Order: sequence, then C-alpha cells, then structure tokens
Amino acid sequence: MARVLISVPPRGRRGDIIEIKTLISHPMESGYRVGTNGSLIPRDIIRLFTCAYNGEEIFRAELSPAIAANPFLSFFMMATESGTITFRWTGDNGFEATETAAITVE
Repeated sequence: MARVLISVPPRGRRGDIIEIKTLISHPMESGYRVGTNGSLIPRDIIRLFTCAYNGEEIFRAELSPAIAANPFLSFFMMATESGTITFRWTGDNGFEATETAAITVE
C-alpha cells in the first residue's frame, strides 16, 4: 500500500487561486536497471495521476520511467464551490491509489 500526503487548504474564498500539493511513496523502478543477480529489475512506475474537483478533471500528469521515486506534484486551481477534490494514481502491475480532500468555499 502506498503512503500518500496531500496538502489542500480546508477553506477558501470564491475565486481564490489555491495551491494543491501531493506526494506518494512509490519506488518508481524504470525497468532499465540491473539487479545484483545480473537480471533487469522489472518496471514498476506510476503512469498516470489525475485530480478531479467535484467530479470534473482539473489536472492530469502522465509519468514516465524517468520520474523520481516518490513523485511530488504541485499545481494550482481556482476555488469555485465547496466540494471534494479526488486524487488518483495508477501504474504498472495493477497499482492504484485514490484519496480525497474536502474544501469549503465561502
């Protein structure tokens, strides 16, 4: 199971631009490295990250083997209404992680 850290302000004013930060613990193995036994270490990366605000996708990142372990993403969004922000990571070998955060817009 991956460990996820999310930073979303709990409150904002309508029209405010807010910063969203995410960090997920994941080894991100490229598939190009050789292990101690001389064989290739199988690829194991997060391929896609999406963020939705009240069900509407607002951010998407397609990741590649060159990304670092434990990918950190930071982006901005406009607060328009109270609701739920949903974060979803998917990757190799059936990896999937989903987290949510609530925001109250005044």
